[in-house]
Amino acid sequence: MAQTTNAIVLINVAAGKVNEAAQALTEIHGVREVYSVAGDVDLVVVVAAKDHDELTDIIPGGIAKVDGVTRTRTLMAFQAYSGKEMSAAYDLGLD
Repeated sequence: MAQTTNAIVLINVAAGKVNEAAQALTEIHGVREVYSVAGDVDLVVVVAAKDHDELTDIIPGGIAKVDGVTRTRTLMAFQAYSGKEMSAAYDLGLD
């Protein structure tokens, strides 16, 4: 399986533009999931890319240019964990 570079993008959106921005974000290549959330940000986007160069195309070249997006903050993902993987690791004694 090919290695991917993942990022989580926290997005602030202008008032009244959340639904339109969210829909536009789902159409960007590399965007895997878009969540509307409560709190300091309006949307959280999960991005998967083949490398850091592709992230540049997706985030500042795509996400940040969506109408209504006023600010983005990107969190680079180093390791993904799931309940199934963690359970298997503990079964092997990897603690």
